Amino acid sequence: MSLTKKILLGMGIGIVVGLLLNLALPDMYDTVQSYILYPLGKIFVNLIKMLVVPIVVVSLILGTAGISDPKKLGKIGAKTISFFLITTAIAIILAIGMSYLFQPGSGDFQLNGANYEATEAPPVIDTLVNIIPTNPVNAMAEESMLQIIVFSIFIGYGLSRLGEKVNGIYRLIEQANDVLMYLVNVIMKFAPFGAFALIATAIGGQGFGAIMAMGKYMFVVLFVLLLQLVLVYGSALSFIGKMNPIKFFKGFSPAMIVAFSTSSSSATLPISMKSAQNNLNVSKSVSGFVQPLGATINMDGTAIMQGVATVFIAQVYGSNLSLSQLLTILLTATLASIGTAGVPGVGLIMLSMVLTSVGLPVEAIALVLGVDRLLDMCRTSVNITGDAVCAVIVDRSEGKQEDFVSEEKSA
Repeated sequence: MSLTKKILLGMGIGIVVGLLLNLALPDMYDTVQSYILYPLGKIFVNLIKMLVVPIVVVSLILGTAGISDPKKLGKIGAKTISFFLITTAIAIILAIGMSYLFQPGSGDFQLNGANYEATEAPPVIDTLVNIIPTNPVNAMAEESMLQIIVFSIFIGYGLSRLGEKVNGIYRLIEQANDVLMYLVNVIMKFAPFGAFALIATAIGGQGFGAIMAMGKYMFVVLFVLLLQLVLVYGSALSFIGKMNPIKFFKGFSPAMIVAFSTSSSSATLPISMKSAQNNLNVSKSVSGFVQPLGATINMDGTAIMQGVATVFIAQVYGSNLSLSQLLTILLTATLASIGTAGVPGVGLIMLSMVLTSVGLPVEAIALVLGVDRLLDMCRTSVNITGDAVCAVIVDRSEGKQEDFVSEEKSA
């Protein structure tokens, strides 16, 4: 049985166990979760998170060094960021449009007792100023991804300019990359057990009544996520990347499944890079540059949640959003995705910024809290898929896969 099938089997068993604990054995949930599900899920997440910082550093150094021409590096960077900003804007527009079409906030929602304490997000200008690390080691210890990315790009650029003088260091980093990718393979053997525990915890911890009450909101979010995957990414792959979308999703499915289980773009990064390089034939230099950057600044799935949730909350409160407010949502949600850590629950922090920008009560986030964990799993899969789509498109636009494209067309 392939690893993907094993992970899917683990997820299926997890769903059954979660529903059983939620509906038939609610008194046993705390015990099972504390002594079985939590340890299994936590160990799996910790194992893959252990490799995130080393892989980001090593991959970005190799990726930047491999793109030795500064003009080419700037060109690839511009393509990457442009793709991320455009797809994020499209995601929010789709979210707002579908929210007005399906009206998820229509109905009788209890607002009494709704309470949510927002965590203040750093201003965008502070994020931009602080991307240069004063202490790279401290940045790695605190997992400040933007600072790690900038430091790694500088090191890679230095290696590319010094050339043969630093061949020994370059080879050492290549060997470190080989070791890290081997460890990814080892850790993935534990993935079915981790997927089982994480899914069971998520399903078992949600109140079934809350899920039913928020069914329309969940439907709209999931529908827009599907549109983003099929319509936006599928079209981009077909018309720009010249790649069969079915082939892409089949090759990238292991990473999407792990992202669904962990709800963390950063934690999934080792697996998503491995899938892109091995299954999608993306070059190591482009994958090592684009995907770590995307895990930090590209969050289309989270942007979709923000767009739907904002319109949903406005409808619940009977507030008619003006055109200027809708444009504010588009701009704020796009900018909010830059520099926000790819960890579970971060979407709620970003949502509080969007609600504040259009004058809606932040406390209303409590309305979507009950089902956010389940939706977080889905939108994380979309987030990392967008990174991989960008990597494929950028790689092929640079002409590194011409032979592969020819073979695919003749097949």
